[in-house]
Amino acid sequence: MKEILFGVISGIVASMGMGGGVTLVLLFSLLSNVKQHIVQGINLIFFVPTSIVAIYMNIKNKNIDYDVSKKVIISGVFGAIAGSLMAIKINSDSLKKYFGIFLIGIAIFEIFTFFKQYIFKSKR
Repeated sequence: MKEILFGVISGIVASMGMGGGVTLVLLFSLLSNVKQHIVQGINLIFFVPTSIVAIYMNIKNKNIDYDVSKKVIISGVFGAIAGSLMAIKINSDSLKKYFGIFLIGIAIFEIFTFFKQYIFKSKR
């Protein structure tokens, strides 16, 4: 049952383009006993259908810059290959720690961006 709830929550977040995969991995990592490598595999499978729906909706709403997309896709494929090769060599506990550090970095960046956009601008 909790897997269904995780999927619904992550699907909602993914459809908004805000990191449904990160949400899925975070939920599984915090609230289940599934190993990190398995969670990341589940995330990759989850990503395919949710991405297809999001891509369709964004094409329909003309929200895609195809020139930028081509560059990101090509470089992303190379990054995915490199990341997969690295992940295979890392044990599950270390991978979980690295993912946590990654999330902390994203959180710090988002907090800084929030303050820069809303707090500092309002003082001017």
